[in-house]
Amino acid sequence: SSWLDSLVFTYGPVYRINGLHRAIIFVSCPETTKEILMSPKYPKDKFIYKRLFNLFGQRFLGNGMVTAVNYEQWYKQRRIMDPAFSSLYLRGLMGTFNERAERLMDKLADFAICKKETSMLQQVNSVTLDVIAKVAFGVDLDLFKNTDSPFPKAIEVCLEGMVYYIRDVFFQLKPKNWPFINEVRQACKLLRDMGYRWIQARKTAIQNGEEVPKDILTQIIKSADKEDGMGKDNEEFMLDNFVTFFIAGQETTANQLAFCIMELGRHPDILEKARKEVDDVIGMKREISYDHLGKLVYLSQVLKETLRLYPIAPSTSREVHEDMVINGIHIPGGVFSTYVMSRMGKFFKDPLMFDPDRFHPDAPKPYYCYYPFSLGPRSCLGQNFAQMEAKVVMAKLLQRFEFNLVPGQSFDIRDVGTLRPKDGVMSHIKHRNLSKVKE
Repeated sequence: SSWLDSLVFTYGPVYRINGLHRAIIFVSCPETTKEILMSPKYPKDKFIYKRLFNLFGQRFLGNGMVTAVNYEQWYKQRRIMDPAFSSLYLRGLMGTFNERAERLMDKLADFAICKKETSMLQQVNSVTLDVIAKVAFGVDLDLFKNTDSPFPKAIEVCLEGMVYYIRDVFFQLKPKNWPFINEVRQACKLLRDMGYRWIQARKTAIQNGEEVPKDILTQIIKSADKEDGMGKDNEEFMLDNFVTFFIAGQETTANQLAFCIMELGRHPDILEKARKEVDDVIGMKREISYDHLGKLVYLSQVLKETLRLYPIAPSTSREVHEDMVINGIHIPGGVFSTYVMSRMGKFFKDPLMFDPDRFHPDAPKPYYCYYPFSLGPRSCLGQNFAQMEAKVVMAKLLQRFEFNLVPGQSFDIRDVGTLRPKDGVMSHIKHRNLSKVKE
């Protein structure tokens, strides 16, 4: 992503990159971002999103909610999925968020006792995967006990394969890559096979008249029933959305948490301010309530600033079917990069400095240059879910533990389609002295 940075500073807010027969326009202009992302008349770019239909011949995201290019097809799915993300339903998930976050705290307590360094990225990956499996699909993976589970590795391999598949059209022609390509296919198949089993179990429960939650899995089954003329494609369509939500609901939140821990570890003053707020709002309580979340204002600012510097999904693209003018330049279409825009001094003072006060309630709101969850009708359905989960995990972590980053590690970014910390945020964990914290 750093090369995109340099291109913007060299060529300005609109520039073109030619790839074989295809021209891609990169845009970092708030007015255009507003015009194109906020309107349903500019569909997602078929070239990129249809490449995610399968990975090296194995069906991956298919026609799920992220990849559906046709607006009507997407809207039909979105309308059916909305109840699983209503604020009322999300409030009811607080117990699960707390319970799964407690499992992480127990695991970190083990590291604190044995004084072993740990990858915080790996630990938060486990908790977010635990959460999405339980609240979305009603399955208890308990990854802190079942450490040999194949799912975390399968997700990682799929994402890595996705980057090569999209960005290097010659990747599969090189024999040295064939073993990895086979591994990617197997990982896709593993996720879809598991989804098939979970969907069949839920369908059986529904047919038997059992009471089932209005969770993502139930809504996925409903959305397939509402599609016209699906027939035997019904099953594959459900699996498309299963894989979409399984990956999107886990990987992104885990990476945000890891980047947040990394930045707090590098800024002790911000860490202490966030910790003091947690102590004032939650004290020694083990159960964090929905009302507590609203009072953790500074922690919200920290999480937003994390996504400004490290937008987990760094860009999105749209097709423009008619010519338009941007900054006086006629263009045919574009890629919008929140990563680039949110790191530009034109929009944010000292853009590379981590400063949560940018998102103080009284601070001016960024104008279409900060959109880590995209914008408009195709913005992320799960953004409130993700931020509630992230707040619960971070609040418990700040409440219970001290963490110090292991010296000598890199704080660089690794781009695997999503952005993640390159060295995994290696940390030493210690229990906090809680004697002075109020009940």
